[in-house]
Amino acid sequence: MICSASRASALGQLEGFFPIASSYARDRNHVIPGHPSVSRLSPAIRHRLITEQEVVAATLRVHPFGRVEKFIQEVYWRRYWKSWLALRPGVWATYLDDLGKIAGNSDVRRVEEARSGNAVIDHFANELVSTGYLHNHARMWFAAWWVHEARLPWQLGAEFFFRHLLDGDPASNILSWRWVAGLQTPGKTYLARRGNLEKYLAPELLDSFSGSMSAFENPQALQPETAAKAPVTHKEPPPETRAPSLTTGLWIHEEDLSVETSPLGGQSFSAVVVTADVEAWEQHRFPSTKRAWISEALQDAATRAEGFWNCPTFLEMDLSHTGALLRWVKSMNLQQVVAMRPEVGPLHDSLPTLQAELTRLGVRLVLIDRPEDIRVRPFAVAGFFPFWERLRKSLVARPSANESHPQQTLLDLQ
Repeated sequence: MICSASRASALGQLEGFFPIASSYARDRNHVIPGHPSVSRLSPAIRHRLITEQEVVAATLRVHPFGRVEKFIQEVYWRRYWKSWLALRPGVWATYLDDLGKIAGNSDVRRVEEARSGNAVIDHFANELVSTGYLHNHARMWFAAWWVHEARLPWQLGAEFFFRHLLDGDPASNILSWRWVAGLQTPGKTYLARRGNLEKYLAPELLDSFSGSMSAFENPQALQPETAAKAPVTHKEPPPETRAPSLTTGLWIHEEDLSVETSPLGGQSFSAVVVTADVEAWEQHRFPSTKRAWISEALQDAATRAEGFWNCPTFLEMDLSHTGALLRWVKSMNLQQVVAMRPEVGPLHDSLPTLQAELTRLGVRLVLIDRPEDIRVRPFAVAGFFPFWERLRKSLVARPSANESHPQQTLLDLQ
């Protein structure tokens, strides 16, 4: 299994990665069956079974910063992407609007069904669908071939990845596809080149792909029609605070499944509810394998919450968030619901409807941010490098004078 869907297992997997963490910079780009050179913790971090801060802090308790800097840097790619999109939510809205206008076609279906005719692409399409995971380099090669060789809409490729990737989140996924297509960094595209594949593919894979390598011999970039920089439009909302006199319940959702590690961990509640984003599952056509993984993670969160807060805990995986919360607040006579604020994406899009329905019942909704998210979000006004430099200074007392620019990737942590 790529990554188990429980917090305890994810923490154990992180501990098991420590012995090879210092070799990550050297080995991380190699695409080897089973992916032994990377942590494969991205699904757990995407749903915050464990957090970026926990991963970094635990790693630095074992290794000095200089030996694991590349790994830590990659951890923060996911945080950077989320911060970047939070400052520019219109990019997500435009992507959804584009999807509604672009019709699928037989060429797209053939690629998704591993019938593209290219053995490399078909292999990775099969791996994605069967495991819910792809190595970072494979994601980059696949996306580059999709956009620049097959000349298929990048939005449909991003949708395909988001549908199947266990670690797929709106920010890392669509912004990485935009980068490959030359939209994220105007004038800069990513091309999959034969020499790069031959350097990093495991020999047994390379041998089986020999007949398809010519497709990567001389790639030609498909330049986007428009590639203007997206403006920052987000204004940080004022902090929300819980009214202590109101009967309050805690809502846990799949965007943050270790709430006990957040500021809410020190508060008490009358009841807890854990809900699945079933509307997004349907909208984006999540397969049964991905639904099963998220469902198991939700169950794990509910079990932990019941023991941690020692109050009635409910798990709802059939109704929409709005339907589940309305039924729950009525049954528990709640006056206030507190939850972690979701990032830009499907759940965030559903908040206005939920807010309106709770208000109609006279129930207050309070959304809380993790302090780390608030702290680093303003750093994402430009590219990753200045974002990383500001974080790096908080991680080490004396940054190296020989810092090199990191390579942009489709997945910040594997």
